[in-house]
Amino acid sequence: MVEAFLKYIQFEKRYSEHTLTAYKKDLAQFLTYLNDTYEMQEEDLGMINHSIVRSWILELMEGGITPRSINRKIACLKSFFKYHVRVKNIQVNPMQRIVSLKTSKKIPEFVEESSIVKLLDHFEFESTFEGQRDRLIIEFLYSTGMRLSELLGIEEKDINLHDKKVKVLGKGNKERILPIPHNLILTIQDYLAHKKDEINCNLSNRLIVTNKGKDGYPGLVYRTVKNYLGKITTIEKRSPHVLRHTFATHLLNKGADLNAVKELLGHASLAATQVYTHNSIEKIRKAFEQAHPRA
Repeated sequence: MVEAFLKYIQFEKRYSEHTLTAYKKDLAQFLTYLNDTYEMQEEDLGMINHSIVRSWILELMEGGITPRSINRKIACLKSFFKYHVRVKNIQVNPMQRIVSLKTSKKIPEFVEESSIVKLLDHFEFESTFEGQRDRLIIEFLYSTGMRLSELLGIEEKDINLHDKKVKVLGKGNKERILPIPHNLILTIQDYLAHKKDEINCNLSNRLIVTNKGKDGYPGLVYRTVKNYLGKITTIEKRSPHVLRHTFATHLLNKGADLNAVKELLGHASLAATQVYTHNSIEKIRKAFEQAHPRA
């Protein structure tokens, strides 16, 4: 039953590898709890009720698991049981009376604009395939705000340099078109020239590839971003998603329309985008305090 669900979210729902791995781990943990506490097996799903699920949530809370992590596990179980109701493996969904825990809103970390400018305009990337790939990764993530998985999914044919746009396949298999700024176009052209000259491009259709021409992978991008952000910022978190946060924050600080930023990020709802407005409000507040005579 677990394997059928995992195949469903992988091939039909097109969930990311990260989500797939997390859900697989969450379900294994839940099944272990069922077996240890209630002597239930995977085949006993129809016997599970909301009280059993709540008892697991309570154990997680007592174990010091954060509300954010618990909510992800709740989301996993909601998808899991909804699927099995749909395929008629069970009749009653035990998650109908389960609600997510309240969490404090986490303000996204971002890199200051001056630091990004320093990296992209003044740092000398090596004039090699690897050096140009590093620059492309940093500049692509910052200039478009796309997710790590979206960057790794791009093929060369998805990029239209003439019309300055790139096609991206986002969450839920939703496609969107993003504009490419002029400086990024130049970086793409330099990278593709090095890729053609130095790498066996017959091994992969992906834009981002390894030194051996194989598909790029998350660890490659993580290491690249962490390395270069470490040269310009002291913030604790230096991940690809920080560049996505930075993209959104800088746009809003410059007065970009919130709905436009939502579309660029590929958010399903405006609420997900509004978290970035906090940084913009803080900037306005500081300007007010410095300039207003009654502040």
